[in-house]
Amino acid sequence: MSNALKTTFLLALLTGLLMWVGQFLGGTQGLVFGLVIAAAMNLGSYWFSDKIVLTMYGARPLSEENAPELFCVVRELAVGAHMPMPRVYLIPSDSPNAFATGRSPDHAAVAVTDGIMRVLTLDELRGVLAHELSHVKNRDTLISAVAATLAGVVMMVARMAQWAALFGGMRRDEREEGGGALGLLFLVIVAPIAAMLIQLAISRSREYEADATGARLSHAPNALASALEKIAVASGRVPLPAGPATAHLWIVNPLRGNWLAGLFSTHPPIEERIRRLRAMAY
Repeated sequence: MSNALKTTFLLALLTGLLMWVGQFLGGTQGLVFGLVIAAAMNLGSYWFSDKIVLTMYGARPLSEENAPELFCVVRELAVGAHMPMPRVYLIPSDSPNAFATGRSPDHAAVAVTDGIMRVLTLDELRGVLAHELSHVKNRDTLISAVAATLAGVVMMVARMAQWAALFGGMRRDEREEGGGALGLLFLVIVAPIAAMLIQLAISRSREYEADATGARLSHAPNALASALEKIAVASGRVPLPAGPATAHLWIVNPLRGNWLAGLFSTHPPIEERIRRLRAMAY
């Protein structure tokens, strides 16, 4: 299954889960309220995402005069992707990593750390920047916002149902329509976890797609694979102080953990990403 088709399937699955939640609650106003609140929050995050995250990491804008090679690579890739030239930022961190943000190609920004500029060769850096610009070209910011909205509604309404059940606010006929106590248990416990896992699966699917698109854009899948190897090793030695809310933005997940943490990771396994990129070279 292609990554685009997989993303569509996962979004449909998330929508179906949301519809089941609505049916279980008998079309109560809580579902509509949750949708409005989650949509407003995620729309705000989507619209101002570039300013929020750049400020959060102390990114400073670069000019072509003080980073001519970097600007040359970004401009070349933007032309190849039929995108306007994005704004370029430098993040003061020794941990090698990079991200792109912006609600559309016309409002894009790409940010690199001090560490990645030192660790990678120019070809490897080109592969990383191609991956990041692919996120913008593929409208992954919008896809993430839609997925976050749907998952957020499921989690919010599940929490509301939990409190309603505790305090007797849910009528008996409402519970019976959705499957009684078993249905309520699914809504309160299983549905939020399922929504989160589907949202994370969408994020991982978009990472694979950005790898593939970036490899085609840079014409060098091996260079991107080599960059991922170097970043994974170096960032393990010098961790990036990033929070879970922004972990999905970076080209390599700055949050590390055991196999259980991997289940809830925004990124696919680095080894599998490298394997797929190496396969593209042959």
